[in-house]
Amino acid sequence: MKIIFAVLLVLAFSCNSSYTPKPTGYFKIDFPEREYRSFDEPGYPYTFEYPVYAEIVKDSTFFEDVPENPFWINVDFPQFNGRFYISYKDVKKNSFDKLVADAFNMAYKQHTLKASAIDDSLMHTGQGLSGIFFKLSGNAATGRQFFITDSINHFLRGALYFDATPNEDSLRIVNDFLETDMAHLINTLKWK
Repeated sequence: MKIIFAVLLVLAFSCNSSYTPKPTGYFKIDFPEREYRSFDEPGYPYTFEYPVYAEIVKDSTFFEDVPENPFWINVDFPQFNGRFYISYKDVKKNSFDKLVADAFNMAYKQHTLKASAIDDSLMHTGQGLSGIFFKLSGNAATGRQFFITDSINHFLRGALYFDATPNEDSLRIVNDFLETDMAHLINTLKWK
């Protein structure tokens, strides 16, 4: 009887708790101040500005093979575990139509299953270059991609990826922050 009374007493007092479920949250991210420096390496056919909190790393592998082009680089963001993959092609050595089709394929065909929306927009820079910027929504592997070209000699493609499981809710704020840096890179791009 004492045990039953003790159990009832515990149950009576436990029902008066003021527990409130908390919504799912994410880590607070402190973003650095925006400041840029120039990438102008000898031998490269392009130059641009990139953030001081990023590192340029020469791309040394392409799906376990050597990259087809020595001008492929990565702009790494170690504090975000993110990377802009930058690939360059000489239009005179490739079909311009195929380069554009490949860029659209990489944005649409590769990510249609996971992306809830893909918005593409035409862009023109002050340097007389044009291209397409792709903004992907949903849990796609990449949130931002672009290509930019003079359509005669040079074609540059970029894509932002994170070394993390795609989660639009947790990556949105970093995608938006790095989109500004991607736009700065695009608008300062010049061919040599």
